[in-house]
Amino acid sequence: MVRPKSPLRLDWVDPTVCSLDYRLKIIGRLPFFKHLPADAISKINDRFHDHEVSTDERIYFEGDEAEYLYLVAMGKVKLVRNTDSRREVLLDILRGGEYFGTLTVFGRSIHTETAIAQTDCCILQISSESFETVLTEYPDVTRKVLEAVSQRLTESQEIVKQLSAYTVEQRIASALLRLAGKLGEARGQGVLIQLPFSRQDLAAMTGSTTETVSRVMSRFGEAGMVKSGRKWVTIMDMPRLEKLAEKGAVN
Repeated sequence: MVRPKSPLRLDWVDPTVCSLDYRLKIIGRLPFFKHLPADAISKINDRFHDHEVSTDERIYFEGDEAEYLYLVAMGKVKLVRNTDSRREVLLDILRGGEYFGTLTVFGRSIHTETAIAQTDCCILQISSESFETVLTEYPDVTRKVLEAVSQRLTESQEIVKQLSAYTVEQRIASALLRLAGKLGEARGQGVLIQLPFSRQDLAAMTGSTTETVSRVMSRFGEAGMVKSGRKWVTIMDMPRLEKLAEKGAVN
């Protein structure tokens, strides 16, 4: 039996190669800074500090005091939370340019999730004190921060709704669509989710078990909606998967 060739790129990227131009670019794309002029972004950049994080290393734990806001410069970070039943739920997988963590100015004094490096990463961070200084220097950033927090809350509420009201097929379809929207890249007729990604991760993301995920993914594969292998998934029929996420039935 010939195994299908993995479409994953195995290129190694040095996470420490984070130039000034790149830092300015990703900081300038943050939703609460993107309206600022280049000279302001340059000054804000001086308040960020970078450090390396190895694969599977914890950046912070759920319940830790919220002292920094973090920005993924290179690599990928996953956010997980423990439920009352002690099951680990995968909330999100972040790529370069996305922020995570919280600050008192965001309305929270502790982290409500654990952040783990999915790959080797270069992370930028800014302290609560430095962020408050930025707000003082650029008052219009405050409104942008509130808008970003509101959007994050809406997204979190949608995930909670899916976990409590959707069937397992709908939850898995919805999770694949979210990942494809953030991390997918076109490959022929399909969309490849290009990251180290396992059935266990998908189970944690959908509040199910690895066995259930395997069964559902096999059904999706038989129906021609996805192809998958070790740590990769390609969505072959996006419209059908979207319909499944809404209606909850494989035709």
